[in-house]
Order: sequence, then structure tokens, then C-alpha cells
Amino acid sequence: MLAVGRRVQIVERLRRDGTVRVRELARALNVSDVTIRRDIDALVELGSVEKVHGGAQFLGRLSHDEPAFESKMGWHGPEKQAIAREAAKLVTAGMVVGISAGTTTFLLPALLRSVPDLTIVTNSIPVATEFDRPHGDGGSPVTVLLTGGESTPSSALVGPLAMSTIRRLHVDLLLLGVHGMDEQAGFTTPNLREAEFDQAFIEAAKRVAVLADSTKWATVGMTSIGPLECADILITDAGISSEARRSLEQRVGQVIVAHPESETGVEVTPDRP
Repeated sequence: MLAVGRRVQIVERLRRDGTVRVRELARALNVSDVTIRRDIDALVELGSVEKVHGGAQFLGRLSHDEPAFESKMGWHGPEKQAIAREAAKLVTAGMVVGISAGTTTFLLPALLRSVPDLTIVTNSIPVATEFDRPHGDGGSPVTVLLTGGESTPSSALVGPLAMSTIRRLHVDLLLLGVHGMDEQAGFTTPNLREAEFDQAFIEAAKRVAVLADSTKWATVGMTSIGPLECADILITDAGISSEARRSLEQRVGQVIVAHPESETGVEVTPDRP
């Protein structure tokens, strides 16, 4: 297993259990204690965990904390895959589609290559790279416009160059990933400049679909992107609580609850009048 995969599993265990011991992790991941200690040291540098005697403990994130893209890739994988599949259904031939940075939006290129005559506008380095990656699957050519700018820890391009680019463009549909969503704070991110860019991205879009797994509910980043009402569509997973879903249905145009492939059915709340 590669280091990134191990570290994702370590973070997942910490999120679930709060603390882990080096010896237990080494046994579970079939590596040496020394390797686990190196992994923990790397996660400490990212601000994800704190070392304790014999192991590590999870740090509750502050509103300004921004996990690195790699450290988030394995979180809630089946839910994110289900959300991405539902989002891909919104895309039709000939569209200009905006895709923001995020680990859920990163799953979209593999799902959209078969859509003919597609133009993608993105500020995500991983998303643009994934579209450019040769796959030999017979997919349609996709035109990708990468905004340029300065990179954030989540591999989003932001700053004056990115803003200048997006303010000159118009997209038919924006597929927007967010750090958190909250009844009062709306959609949020820990990064001020990323919030500024996402606000401009929303203004450039005819329709906005927010992709947010259920763990994003009641998570509040330092900066608001916009109120819940700015989303025409919200795609989440079945882990969303009934209370959160009711709140979203009152504020968002349409709520889609996606299920992993092992489960059946997709729940859709009709558009609000």
C-alpha cells in the first residue's frame, strides 16, 4: 500500500476512534512501527493529528483549517462516488460546465468523458489533470479551460488571475464542492480567496449544483461562499439527518439524496415553486 493510502486509513481511524496506537496500526496495515511513526509525523505536519505517547489523536478542525487534497481523498468514498454519479446525470451534450475544486468533484472527469462536445471550466488542478489523462476508453474529446492562479492546500487556483478569468466566462452548469454547509452560515470554506472565487463562479453560472456529503452538514468554515438559497440543486447522501434534509428542502431549489451502488434508488425532492 502506498503512503497516501495508509495515511488516509490512519486519518479515517482517528476520525472514528479519536486515538490510535502505533502497534495496532502497524498490525492492521501490515507495516513496521517505524513506517507508522513516519506516517504520523507527516500527518502532524499537515495539522491533521497530534502525537501522543505510543500513538496519535485526532485534532478537531478549526474553522480556518484546510486539509490537504491528498488527506481528504479517502474520506467517505462510496458516498462521494454516489453523489458524483448523480451530478454527472445533470450534464448533457454541448454544455459549458464549471467544476470547482474538491475531492467529490475530482470524481467527475471519469463520468463525463462520454458526453459529446463538452467544455469544462475549472480552477482545480487535479480535475484538469484527470480530464487530460489518457484512458483509451473511447470517450469524447473534452475542451478544458484551467483558470490559472495561485494554488491552495486543496489544489484550487485562486487569486487575481483566476478571478480575472472567471469574470469573463459564462457556464451553463456549475458543479460546486464545499467544505461545509450550515443553516445559518450557508456554504462555507476555510480559504478566503477560494470563497471569493466560488462566489464569482456562482455568478457566472446559469444553474448551480452543490455536491456535499452528509458530514458537511453543520460544518462551518471561516468564510461563507453564499447562503443555502444560492444552490438550485443540492446533492448529498443518505447519511443526511431528517432534520437537516427538511432545512435544506426549505432553502434549496431541489435536494437529491444519492445512494451507493450497493443500495437502490435515488430520493429526489421536487423543485420548489
